Amino acid sequence: MTALAAVKTEAGGETPPRHFLELMDLAPATLRRMLDLASQTKRGLPNKPLAGKTVALIFEKPSTRTRVSFEVGIRQLGGDVVYLNGRDMQSSRGEELSDTAKVLSRYVDCIMMRTHDVRRIREMAAFATVPVINGLTDISHPCQLMADVLTFEEHRGPIAGQVVAWIGDGNNVAQSFIQAAARFGFTLRLATPAALRPPQWVVDWARDQGATIELTDDPVAAVRGARCVVTDAWVSMNDETEEGGTPSRHNLLAPYQVTEALMRHAAPDAIFQHCLPAHRGEEVAAAVIDGPQSVVFDEAENRLHAQKGVLLWAMGAG
Repeated sequence: MTALAAVKTEAGGETPPRHFLELMDLAPATLRRMLDLASQTKRGLPNKPLAGKTVALIFEKPSTRTRVSFEVGIRQLGGDVVYLNGRDMQSSRGEELSDTAKVLSRYVDCIMMRTHDVRRIREMAAFATVPVINGLTDISHPCQLMADVLTFEEHRGPIAGQVVAWIGDGNNVAQSFIQAAARFGFTLRLATPAALRPPQWVVDWARDQGATIELTDDPVAAVRGARCVVTDAWVSMNDETEEGGTPSRHNLLAPYQVTEALMRHAAPDAIFQHCLPAHRGEEVAAAVIDGPQSVVFDEAENRLHAQKGVLLWAMGAG
């Protein structure tokens, strides 16, 4: 089925484009369909379902894995790519983003955007007439979570009913983990400093959806018996170390390093995940990330496959 055919209703009109902005926007069955498509593409496809289609990749924030995995994935599916650096676009010089969205919709079949400000991707989606995919914002990273769930299930089976422990900063990836817990049915324990907890609104949303979300400042309590332990860099792009007598992020997060000793409190067969880039000796010990429980490079590879599943769903080609 072509992308155009996918947006036609029985009455002959058009439905809104299938945006992939937040996990909370989509039903569990829809997300599961994307993971099924991801697994299919990983095994290989007999055809090129995106042949003749073009995807615009907008990067207002630097990237290694997101850019390469999307470019390679689109080409493996038979599509073409236009890379746009945010600094070189007219939107960086004052053009209304709504105008950019309308123009790009005339040129391409899908838009992936990686940006600092979530309001920008929401504006892009509001005015685009083609699907918009969230490649990362300041509050979420849903493509990463699709890869993380895919990776867990490849190694340990269904994630529903399992316990996942997040250790460190309650950042954008942590916020997507909270959404994922509600959508995929796992328990999530988050050990963070009180000053770096995730926003209460996303915790409340997930609990309202029936998810078990546990907040603590004790890493040992969070990882006890967990099948998966996850962390992320302490200082992400655009985060600055606070000065003037206020404890820095590094000082706040030093007790939250994932070490071999901490991993011993997790389930014996627990896996370790990290979205990368990693800083050995900061958020994770080298012996953990390079050790036998680490699946970080399977996880990185699965960005490629998970995003192919997202693309196929969004463009109505799967």
